[in-house]
Amino acid sequence: MNVDSRKASGLVVGTSQRDVPTILNPEISYKEALAWLYSLQRFGIKLGLENIQRLLDELGLQSLRSTRAPNTSIKVIHVAGTNGKGSVCAMIDSICRAQGYRTGLFISPHLVTFRERIRVNGKIISEDAVADGLTMIRNLIVDWDPHPTFFEVTTALALKYFGDAKIDVAILETGLGGRLDATNTVQSDVSVVSPIGLDHEKWLGNTLVQIAGEKAGIIKPGVPVISAPQRPEAEQVIRVRAAECGAPLQFINEIYDRSPVALRGEYQKQNAAVAIAAVEAANIQLGEKAIVRGLAAIEWPARFQKWDERTIIDGAHNHGAARILAQTWREIFGDQKATLVLAVLSDKNLRDICGALAPIAAAVLLPKIRSERAVAPAELAKIFSVIAPSLPHSVTPNVSDALILARAKPNPILITGSLHFAGEVLAHLRGEPAAFEECAQ
Repeated sequence: MNVDSRKASGLVVGTSQRDVPTILNPEISYKEALAWLYSLQRFGIKLGLENIQRLLDELGLQSLRSTRAPNTSIKVIHVAGTNGKGSVCAMIDSICRAQGYRTGLFISPHLVTFRERIRVNGKIISEDAVADGLTMIRNLIVDWDPHPTFFEVTTALALKYFGDAKIDVAILETGLGGRLDATNTVQSDVSVVSPIGLDHEKWLGNTLVQIAGEKAGIIKPGVPVISAPQRPEAEQVIRVRAAECGAPLQFINEIYDRSPVALRGEYQKQNAAVAIAAVEAANIQLGEKAIVRGLAAIEWPARFQKWDERTIIDGAHNHGAARILAQTWREIFGDQKATLVLAVLSDKNLRDICGALAPIAAAVLLPKIRSERAVAPAELAKIFSVIAPSLPHSVTPNVSDALILARAKPNPILITGSLHFAGEVLAHLRGEPAAFEECAQ
């Protein structure tokens, strides 16, 4: 079939300068649309706002990236940070819905299905909406050079979906960093910064000051800033950036303890306090009953998630998260140690993650997982041999074998190491198909 006949059939319209095929057929399936989206991972991660600004313009969403009038009905809460930002976003979303607001939540990465990234009023985007939205965007950008990335297209898909859904509150989690993250093209009503630590050094810098500078880049002129407690170097960066922007700044040092929080761990009470302060700073009217109902109703998988009576799943993806996970384990289980099932991505500080988790482990199982970005289990085994030579550890060929071995041991089970791994485990336990290979954002 030649090019002209393919065009006539509605199958292929052409290829871009970067050989990205474009299908205009309105009947394109969800799987086909998602396969195209994941093909964009070959363009890598490009931090910058030019493509996303152009995309919003093409989609008729120019108003999102300009300074909006004070009486604009939609409120935008923008959240950056290293650890806890997803939990803060989920709390804000749940609280606002409990108050009766129609919310749009954009988060990354997902655990099992791509659709988890985009939600309206707590419901994930439908397959048809993903297919329709990606087809439209694909046709818009066929000849663009540079070509938009996976995360830029996903951000545009979310914002278009939110615009069509007529939401009251948009909660946007940064994908990577903040200053040049695609979400930063949107004018926000409040900037929120969760605890900052070392992560994604390849893109954000090798020091806490450099990383904090990128995260603090979401701070905008005159827009209130709510921050979790920070290490001194990060706090200073945030203070300087807020002062330069004339942005009112509030550090939330207390915890929320007026009612139960569905997510376990003392650190989640800190996240709850940040979430409440963020909603209030955005001038969103909120009652105490909504706060209580919202915090009690949060569903946020892989954050110290209790799968069954003896199994915990937590996507601790860096040293800071692993340290907090170990602290939470001791809060819940005391001196009882875990059968640790661990898989970590190769771009992380492996030794520090293993070192944080070894003290709470009675034994360690290291499965090979599907992600091509995961470090080889044998490499983790070598680290444990050095830092905890008396701790039993073994490599398993897959997740299924690791879980069988873990269940044969008497200890409670802790499954952790990355959100990618947590997603694979959840898919396995639910009997669902494995997700597409995840990208860094």
